[in-house]
Amino acid sequence: EYQSFLKLRRELMAEIIREGYEKLAGKRAVEPVVEEVDIERLIAGGESDAVEFKSTLRWDLHARKNSVDMEHAVLKTLAGFLNYKGGTLLIGVADDGTPVGIEPDAFRNEDHMLGHFNNLVRDKMLSQTPIRHWIHPRFDDYGGARVMVVECQRSPKPVYLIDATEAGKGRQKFYARFAASTEEIPISQAQGYIDAWFPD
Repeated sequence: EYQSFLKLRRELMAEIIREGYEKLAGKRAVEPVVEEVDIERLIAGGESDAVEFKSTLRWDLHARKNSVDMEHAVLKTLAGFLNYKGGTLLIGVADDGTPVGIEPDAFRNEDHMLGHFNNLVRDKMLSQTPIRHWIHPRFDDYGGARVMVVECQRSPKPVYLIDATEAGKGRQKFYARFAASTEEIPISQAQGYIDAWFPD
């Protein structure tokens, strides 16, 4: 909505001005404050434009093997959140909200999973802003299982995803969030969205 757009634009402009002042004053930029969400309440509300569940990060439960398609699905959701209003991705939760846990991904430990996740973000996501500044992963308990909670803020610059799947390997893609799904916007049409959502 236009009024929401204006509010977000004012907040973004204020943040840019603050960061510019801090650089000129020699102060270190302040890390964004992220409030931890109550995942029980979040999951009870189901998937939405700001919430999505993924059963795994890399393990294909049907093919019973690690898959770049699964990783791409996770990164696609993050890109959609970053290019919209932010959101929360829960890894280790099935579409119906039942706990799956992080065990199927078979990482040695949570630090290993977090390192793999950070490498994916670093290697597959592109932007003029440090992307990891707007993505905040952590682990939490849900339904007797450990899950990965990834809270995303809205990125101040467009975020592109490098496709690693066989179908589109190496291509840069642009995604945005619509209702409870993440959709690709063809590069030929993405500029109109970017001009409206990321004004200079």
